[in-house]
Amino acid sequence: MSITNEQKQEIIAQYGLKEGDTGSPEVQIAIWTYRINALIEHFNVHKKDLHSRLGLMKMVSRRRHLLDHLKSKSVERYQTLIKKLDLRK
Repeated sequence: MSITNEQKQEIIAQYGLKEGDTGSPEVQIAIWTYRINALIEHFNVHKKDLHSRLGLMKMVSRRRHLLDHLKSKSVERYQTLIKKLDLRK
């Protein structure tokens, strides 16, 4: 469920605005999305893991706040990120 350093560097390289960009909303949202998808796969096997489900809800909420922030700053960047990550909205 955790993300390895190599996977994180791969995500940063793909979604970062410049090299070494770890703080932009695009990178943060992409990392949260990766972690959320990993947890969803975990729930396919462990259906009764309610403790982790609470963590999932917190992650989804945090990603939602970051998406709202990005949308308020730049709608174009928001739309391209939604399409890239294949998120609903």
